[in-house]
Amino acid sequence: MKTFMIERYGDKAGVRAGEMPDPQVGADDVLVRIHAASVNPLDLKLRDGALKAFLPYRLPLVLGNDLAGVVVQVGAAVTRFAAGDEVYSRPDKDRIGTFAELIAVHQDDVAIKPATLTMVEAASLPLVALTAWQALVERAQVQPGQKVLIHAGAGGVGTIAIQLAKQLGAQVATTASPAKVDLVKELGADVVVDYRKQDFATVLDSYDVVLDSLGGETLKKSLQVLKPGGKAISVAGPPDAAFARELGANAILRLAMSALSFRTRRRAKRRNVTYSFLFMQASGDQLRELAPLIDAGKIRPVVDRVFPFDQTREAMEYVEKGRAKAGKVVVTMT
Repeated sequence: MKTFMIERYGDKAGVRAGEMPDPQVGADDVLVRIHAASVNPLDLKLRDGALKAFLPYRLPLVLGNDLAGVVVQVGAAVTRFAAGDEVYSRPDKDRIGTFAELIAVHQDDVAIKPATLTMVEAASLPLVALTAWQALVERAQVQPGQKVLIHAGAGGVGTIAIQLAKQLGAQVATTASPAKVDLVKELGADVVVDYRKQDFATVLDSYDVVLDSLGGETLKKSLQVLKPGGKAISVAGPPDAAFARELGANAILRLAMSALSFRTRRRAKRRNVTYSFLFMQASGDQLRELAPLIDAGKIRPVVDRVFPFDQTREAMEYVEKGRAKAGKVVVTMT
């Protein structure tokens, strides 16, 4: 099958087209012919080797972390799916590789594609929608009337998180550039801070939850806008010991991750708030819970640009250089 892969870390020009054997289909696997896959910042980090300390993939590695496509074969123990089903998925972190014609995914990580979406639209959702769900529903347990700040509201995670937070009954603030104010308001943002002209930390206060996708100084300032007992959840900030435990990391790696987040956790404790790092987990069940909201128009995908499969490397460069105006960049296989 055709793929886009890397053979070594850290080489931006090293993403190349190549042939790989078709996947082996296990008893619990669903073999999917991929129609579309989206590009995520995670793909860039994997390409650069930024995560190899706790995601030690064997090279060559086929990149790509979410997909939409059609089931072509199911394993002997698969009960939920049949050949011909249109599905979408974020494969488990140990079984990525959606920049390819085919992929075998465990049935627990697959869901029927929302009926109202095209393959391109569906492919844009799994990773960012699961991130938003796990941050706001699972970890923050957002309740009606709470105040939620979502950074980079026009980004891949931000566009979905704003909509989900509104469905949970929250009052939503976000940061965005002037050109994206109308979009994030259409998605449901109640308060929009122009980060080019305003410091959100001086404008916002007493928030219950912050979802951070930027890290660094933004995360540091985010702790200041939380009320006592508030929660800062970051997908970009330093990993913590809890994340290391989720990975099943050894004691040395757990200690190292704890050290990386020590200053952030100490600042949070001083302000009587909490900090946690989120690395999204694959979940077909959560994708199934999201589907009715999507089909009802409560959550809609935002797609910036679509590239053909043979331009996958160009699609990654487009994302890396920040050219996307809003939402996701998608690669089509067919």
